[in-house]
Amino acid sequence: MNTVYPRTNSLAVVSLVFGVLAYVCLPGLGALIAVACGHSARSEIRRAAPGSVEGDGMALAGLILGWLQIGFMLALLCGAVLILFGAIAFSGFH
Repeated sequence: MNTVYPRTNSLAVVSLVFGVLAYVCLPGLGALIAVACGHSARSEIRRAAPGSVEGDGMALAGLILGWLQIGFMLALLCGAVLILFGAIAFSGFH
């Protein structure tokens, strides 16, 4: 009775950890690592034999957290640019 236990993909774990760290202490870098590792992990899991590798949920969670953080940062950047240009327009420097 040889029972084969599926292994958890390491990149899926890294993606989830950095997805969480993107909100705690590494906003930009953590999000980029989470997205890159999440895509790689999901690709590896799909290519592996069915049932031999798990962690797709963790990779997906890391991807979602990373992309949300990137979207939030882009929205913040757009808002800052709009505020800056609005301040310049109303200050008389045109």
